[in-house]
Amino acid sequence: MAVHIHPTAEVSGKAEIGEDTFIWHQAQVREGARIGRKCIIGKGVYVDTGVSIGDCVKIQNYACVYHGVTIEDGVFVGPHVCFTNDLYPRSTNPDGSLKSDQDWSVAATLVRNGASLGANATILPGITIGSWVMVGAGSVVTRDIPDYGLALGNPARLHGFVCPCSGRLEERYRQQDSVITACHACSREIDISLETWKEAQ
Repeated sequence: MAVHIHPTAEVSGKAEIGEDTFIWHQAQVREGARIGRKCIIGKGVYVDTGVSIGDCVKIQNYACVYHGVTIEDGVFVGPHVCFTNDLYPRSTNPDGSLKSDQDWSVAATLVRNGASLGANATILPGITIGSWVMVGAGSVVTRDIPDYGLALGNPARLHGFVCPCSGRLEERYRQQDSVITACHACSREIDISLETWKEAQ
């Protein structure tokens, strides 16, 4: 299977692109980036140097994925999502000289398998977004989100948990250190630690 790159996209010859991936209008993929198989990279998306993107990932129009970001398989990144990578951004050093890439350090960000980031979400650096997390549109994520978490707001806070099918998880019963939940849509049972469950209450 071929890689499909729109004529207006700018893709470095030093980027690694998996089979059956589509890269659309005016997207830019920098050197050293890795994009897996069967991905969709939308119009105007920016993928920076060294970014790693898994298989079956959808990155919607005008999202910005900067150096230091790793996105695992099956992740959805909504339109205009922005990943940041500098905890203390400045244009110049205290002496007035322009900052170079030697004057700051990248804070790595990880988005785990199956997570979804809503339109216009902003992801601060140094964060892990767990598997099957759902981040609401316009949210500003400032801290880690546990697996299956539903995070909303500015700053984003945990408002419950969701199933891989996107249905809301509801408590069925408790064990010593965990809560057994069930999806109201598909009835799948998912075990969540009691400590994590209490964060959303």
